[in-house]
Amino acid sequence: MDVQLKKGLLDICVLACLSRHDSYGYQIIKDVGQVVEISESTLYPVLRRLETSQAIINYDVAHNGRLRKYFTITEEGKKRLQEFKTQQDKLIRIYEYINGA
Repeated sequence: MDVQLKKGLLDICVLACLSRHDSYGYQIIKDVGQVVEISESTLYPVLRRLETSQAIINYDVAHNGRLRKYFTITEEGKKRLQEFKTQQDKLIRIYEYINGA
């Protein structure tokens, strides 16, 4: 898959995951990994990019004597996810065109 296309889709997949519930890195990998291949080395730059753009924020939760970093979607992140959803009809038409439908 094209790197730029995958990059954008990964951002949206992570936002969709976090719109369902707050989560931490390993769980995000498991959840998003159901639809697209993702590793730790791929996820953490996505999370940093989303934090920098204020689409998500993080907070710490104690777990087994250690702090676990959780991520939550912000209003900006919800807005980005909604914008993507409004474009899905266009994406479906492109996909169908490519597949000759």
